[in-house]
Amino acid sequence: MAQPLSTALFREVRPEFFRILSGTAARLYVDALGLLDEAVTRGLQAIERDDALNLIEQAVEEHAEVPLEDGVDAGLGTREKARAVLEVLRRAGWLEEEERSDWRKLVHLHPNGIAMLQTLRRLAFPEAAVFSDHLVGACTQLSQRDALYAEPWQLVESCVTSLQTGIMELRGMQKAIERHTRQQLAATTLKENLEVLFDRFAERIGHACYAELVHARLPMRLAEARRQVAELENDADALTRMQAEVLRREPALGQETAMSRVHLRLEELIDLLQSVVPVADAVDRRTAEFTRRSLARFRYLQETTSENRARVLELFEALNKFGAGRRVADLDADAIDFPALRLQETRLLAGLESLYTPRLRRAAGEIEPLDEEASDEQQDDALRRLHAAMRDSMTVARANRFAEQLFREQGPRVESHALKIRCEEDLADVIACLLNAHAGDARFRVEVPRAMADNDTAQFDSKLSYRLERFTLTRK
Repeated sequence: MAQPLSTALFREVRPEFFRILSGTAARLYVDALGLLDEAVTRGLQAIERDDALNLIEQAVEEHAEVPLEDGVDAGLGTREKARAVLEVLRRAGWLEEEERSDWRKLVHLHPNGIAMLQTLRRLAFPEAAVFSDHLVGACTQLSQRDALYAEPWQLVESCVTSLQTGIMELRGMQKAIERHTRQQLAATTLKENLEVLFDRFAERIGHACYAELVHARLPMRLAEARRQVAELENDADALTRMQAEVLRREPALGQETAMSRVHLRLEELIDLLQSVVPVADAVDRRTAEFTRRSLARFRYLQETTSENRARVLELFEALNKFGAGRRVADLDADAIDFPALRLQETRLLAGLESLYTPRLRRAAGEIEPLDEEASDEQQDDALRRLHAAMRDSMTVARANRFAEQLFREQGPRVESHALKIRCEEDLADVIACLLNAHAGDARFRVEVPRAMADNDTAQFDSKLSYRLERFTLTRK
C-alpha cells in the first residue's frame, strides 16, 4: 500500500517551506525568490552571498511597508532586513549556502525551491502557455507500428505522459478563453473591446493555441491511435515483452502482478485517448461563445456610443440655432428650447454657485481631435475582422456534430426545406456545414440540385429572415 502523500511530502520538505507563501511577508519573500531565480537562470550555477543580498535588498525596498513575522525586523535597516530575509529562506529550505575553502560564500536555490517557483510562475502567468504538440506526438508514436512493437512498454509510458500533459494544456486553454470572455463582458468602451479581442485573445489564444488545435486534426489521429492500442492489447507477444520489461524494472513483482499492471496501463491509455475529443470540443464551444459575445458587446457599445453622440449633437445644434453669434455665458437659459431631459429630477448639492470658477485667459491654439473613440472606418474594419474570426470558429467538428444529429433524427438524406432553424445558432450550424462540405474530415456531403442538373435556375428555402438555396445533406 502506498504511503500517504503528506508523509512523503514532509519527509522531503519542512513545514516552513510552504509557510512563507501564506504569511504577512509572503509578497516580499516571493519577489526576493523571483529575483534570485532570474539571476540563476541567466547562466549562473550559484551567486555570491553579497550579490544575493543586493537582489533581496531590491525586494525589501519595493516592500518597505511589509513587516517580517514576529517583528524581527523592528528597527533594522534595509541591509539588515535583507539578511533576515535570506536567513528565513535558508531555514525554510528554499536556499542553500556553500562556504568554500577560499572563504567565499555562495548561495544556491534548492531543487525543491526551483520546482515550486516554476509552478508559481505558471500560476501567475497562465496566458504564457501555448498549445504544444504533446497530443499529436503521442498519436504519431502509436501510429508507428514497428517502433511500437519493438519497445511497447517504453512507448506506452511515454504516450500516457504526453496525453496527460496535452489534456492539462487543453484544460488550461479552456480556462484562458473563459478569462478572456469575462474581460470582454467587462469592457466599457470600444477601445477596450477591441484590445481584448485582437491584442489579447487573437494573438495569445486564437493564433497561438486554437489555430494549432484546429490544424492538428485530432479526431482522425486519435481514432487511429485507439485502433493501434486495441491491437496491442490482443497481441500476446507484445504483452509478454511489456510484462518482462515491468519485471526487469521491479524484480519484486510477481508474474500476474506485472501482467495486471500492463493491462491497467493500456486501459489508462485508452481512457486518455477517449477523453481528448470532449475536452477539445469544450474548447471549440468556448471559442465560439467568446466570438459571439465579442460581437454582441461590440454592437452594444457601438449603438450606445452612437446614441449618446446623437443626443449631444442635438443639444449643440439647439444652442447654435438659438444663440448664433453670441457667447454661451450671455444666453438666457430659460428661453432656450432644450431637448427634453430624461432625468426625472436634477439638482446640485451646493447650488449653482458651486459651478463658478474664475475665468482664465488662455492662448488660442489648434483644436486636435480626440482619439478615444474609433472612427467609422476603424469600426467597419473591426467588424470585418470580427466576422472573419466568427468564420474561423465554424470548424468541421461543429459541422460533423450538426450533421450527425440530423442523420439520427431524419435519416441518411436530409433536405434543406425540412431543416428546423429556430435561431441564429441553428443557422450558424448550417453555414458551418456549407463552409466545410469539401473538407477532408467532413463526414457528410452537400448536394445542390441546380449544380447536379447543370441548371441556371435555383430554388430557395426561406429560413428566419434569410433565403437559402436548396440543398441536400447525405452521409459519406
